[in-house]
Amino acid sequence: MIKTFVKCIREYKLPTILTLVFIIAEVFIEVLIPTYTARLVNGVQASAPIAELLPAGLTLVAMAIVSLLCGGGAGYTGAKASAGFAKNVRHDVFERIQHFSFQNIDKFSTASLVTRLTTDISNVQMAFMMSIRIAVRAPLMFVFSIVMAYRMGGSLAATFLVVVPVLIVGLLLIARKAMPAFRSVFRRYDRMNESVEENVRAMRVVKGFAREDYEKEKFGKASGSIAKDFTKAERIVALNNPLMTLCMNFNMVFVLMVGAKLIVTSRGTLINVGEISAMLTYGMQILMSLMMISMIYVMMTISYESMKRIVEVLVEKPSLKMKDEPITEVRDGSVEFTDVSFKYSESAEKYALEDVNLHIPSGSTVGIIGGTGVGKSTLVQLIPRLYDTTEGSVKVGGVDVRDYDIEALRGAVSMVLQKNELFSGTIRENLRWGDPDATDEEIEQACRLAQADEFIRSFPDGYDTHIEQGGTNVSGGQKQRLCIARALLKKPKILILDDSTSAVDTRTDALIRAGFREYIPETTKIIIAQRVASVEDADLILVMDNGRIVGRGTHAELMRSSEIYREVYEQQTNGGDEDEE
Repeated sequence: MIKTFVKCIREYKLPTILTLVFIIAEVFIEVLIPTYTARLVNGVQASAPIAELLPAGLTLVAMAIVSLLCGGGAGYTGAKASAGFAKNVRHDVFERIQHFSFQNIDKFSTASLVTRLTTDISNVQMAFMMSIRIAVRAPLMFVFSIVMAYRMGGSLAATFLVVVPVLIVGLLLIARKAMPAFRSVFRRYDRMNESVEENVRAMRVVKGFAREDYEKEKFGKASGSIAKDFTKAERIVALNNPLMTLCMNFNMVFVLMVGAKLIVTSRGTLINVGEISAMLTYGMQILMSLMMISMIYVMMTISYESMKRIVEVLVEKPSLKMKDEPITEVRDGSVEFTDVSFKYSESAEKYALEDVNLHIPSGSTVGIIGGTGVGKSTLVQLIPRLYDTTEGSVKVGGVDVRDYDIEALRGAVSMVLQKNELFSGTIRENLRWGDPDATDEEIEQACRLAQADEFIRSFPDGYDTHIEQGGTNVSGGQKQRLCIARALLKKPKILILDDSTSAVDTRTDALIRAGFREYIPETTKIIIAQRVASVEDADLILVMDNGRIVGRGTHAELMRSSEIYREVYEQQTNGGDEDEE
């Protein structure tokens, strides 16, 4: 874990090292200041002339200024190092997520990944800051102050033999009691973020069913659980202050009483007033150091949970591996499945696809029909290698998809999902996701093919109309047509429509398919649909059931040979469309 995070320091090694140097210098000076203060006090007590006191006074002023500069320098370089470290961690986590396959992403919920990229990294940033500042300063201050206290106070320093063990045991018990509550908070953060994400994404549904009160209650429970755990932990940690005050007061009373007696009985030969003042200061430094160490212990324990969650993402190996010399060009849009079986995880008992054998010539149109959950989407997700087959092989352009450079393969395949995403920005910016270099003419041509040009021009700002995050300010049918246009701009060799015309009317659906036949005849078109009308004129129609292809052929052939296809067709032509309306 430490090795993983050390790699994230990278270009911030210099400010990290400078912080450590500044902290060591600051501690060294602060430990010397009480000694020089004692000399000054003794000089004042002895009624020494100003000329003799001045050097000690100026030395103290100089040491205070240098200590201040070192502290300020440590604050500056420490902030720069910790912020840069967090930036690198965030970059590495986000970059690793981008290389995940769907199989990797399935292991982590979206809410959990958001928590890891925000709350967890903030905790790790704070831990890093404390590590290079307080975690260095506190132990050094503790050791140096103990040494100087014994050197100056002799037997009077025996007070620390009582105070230090009591404080150490007390702080450890407090930290140990608080830890379980702190550890449970992060799981609750995941649930709270999940509640927020669901509510924001499904706001229209929430309002449509008047479930605002239910969502408020659900969020309130998640937020209340976090508050409860934090309150419990903070109540325990709050005992640090009274314990610290008790030890400080005990130390002060002991030093003053015993020290005063020693001064009187020895007439100042064993210890003097200046040394007693230094002992009080060293006692404060020792106890404050222990307090800081306990805070570090608490923070590090909290951060340890965050570190584990971040490292889980950083060490997760993408399930899709690319060959050393992958093929970078896709010859054509032909697709071939050979003895393909697939399940989503090794532990899954049931295959999502079984014994699939299929050949799709380049430029042909293939329709896929079947009920919900029969494996239609799973089948097409194997083509751009969003998942790898469990058994068998998938070939595109006559080459196994595992032999391709992933970017080259996915650049040749465009997928339009039923629930595709639009991003905040203008319509033109969203469309250029398909081709960043697309001209305005190419954008408009793609929109005409997708039957989107007309409604875009009806907006006051046309193609410069701003799209809200997720496309919430356009209808479902408009969103789907924009996504189809975006996919067409890639000029793909294979175009996959995964139930992506479900929100448009049958006339618009027919016009989109007619445009495909006329303008992209060489592109292989795979259309998953619930409506038979959407695939009726396809060169090949596949009927899927329970992860298998149970029928294939043209519309006419399937009407004769497939009972499932015939039943779906008859249901839709005998009133199914009326039900949809």
